Amino acid sequence: MAENLKKWEDAGRKYRAYIRMERRLSANSVEAYMHDLRHFAHYILRCFDVAPHHVERAMIEKYLTRLHEEGSQSTSQARRLSGIRSFFNFLLLREKIETSPAELIEMPKLPRQLPDVLSTEQIDRILATFDTTTKKGLRDRAIVEVLYSCGLRVSELTSLRISDLFFGEGYIRVIGKGDKQRLVPISQQAREFIYAYLDERRKEEHRSDVLFLNNRGKALTRVMIFTLLRQAAERAGIEQKIHPHMLRHSFATHLIEGGAGIRQVQELLGHESILTTEIYTHLDSSHLRKTLEEHLTL
Repeated sequence: MAENLKKWEDAGRKYRAYIRMERRLSANSVEAYMHDLRHFAHYILRCFDVAPHHVERAMIEKYLTRLHEEGSQSTSQARRLSGIRSFFNFLLLREKIETSPAELIEMPKLPRQLPDVLSTEQIDRILATFDTTTKKGLRDRAIVEVLYSCGLRVSELTSLRISDLFFGEGYIRVIGKGDKQRLVPISQQAREFIYAYLDERRKEEHRSDVLFLNNRGKALTRVMIFTLLRQAAERAGIEQKIHPHMLRHSFATHLIEGGAGIRQVQELLGHESILTTEIYTHLDSSHLRKTLEEHLTL
């Protein structure tokens, strides 16, 4: 086992460098991938004692069966299989194996979980809570306007820079996952609040290119965005548990409801796969069915 363990550790080190440097995954994602790989490697060594390039499809299937027997949820099983596929695809790229033993294994069937969304009325109520006579109020109003009208991830918003604003063309440049760039239209209202916020910021001579700053002139964190949105929802009298990603979900859903094509929404959201975007078409159907049922009961 010692010899094969060394081979797994060596492959693991190289795979870690690959997903960190070439795929540019976040530190948290790298750790999650490596945790799952170590769990899989431990099972393979204990039950079959083979090196990575000698793993067979049946071994992976038995591993997934063991996860199921231990009570692992289908979402957890799917995540582990996704990581296993990624690892063997890496070995394929490095020509350590000729075919991936995980290629033809079907993903566990996952329950479809529709994302929570806010209505336009709820979003208007949240926006109305900000005191735009203050710099902080202008900043927070601009943040929510951008999150919703551009459908950004929180990480994309916190990394926005003044040099990413192309207001003359009506776009902002967004740096998404894997440092992929996309241009996203920005509403006139969001532009106006950004202009007003920047006018107030210039009085304090902050020279940072980062767009949204805290009161110490530093970039905002994800927690700060979560907190300001939660507090605004409480002021608006919304009892629903709110998080920033709901604004992204709402942006996509309202576009679909308004007749936007799924490919267009995919590009605006920066989704690599259209399968990720398709959930909003199901959400739209669910929303329309619910509305029709309520109408028929009147």
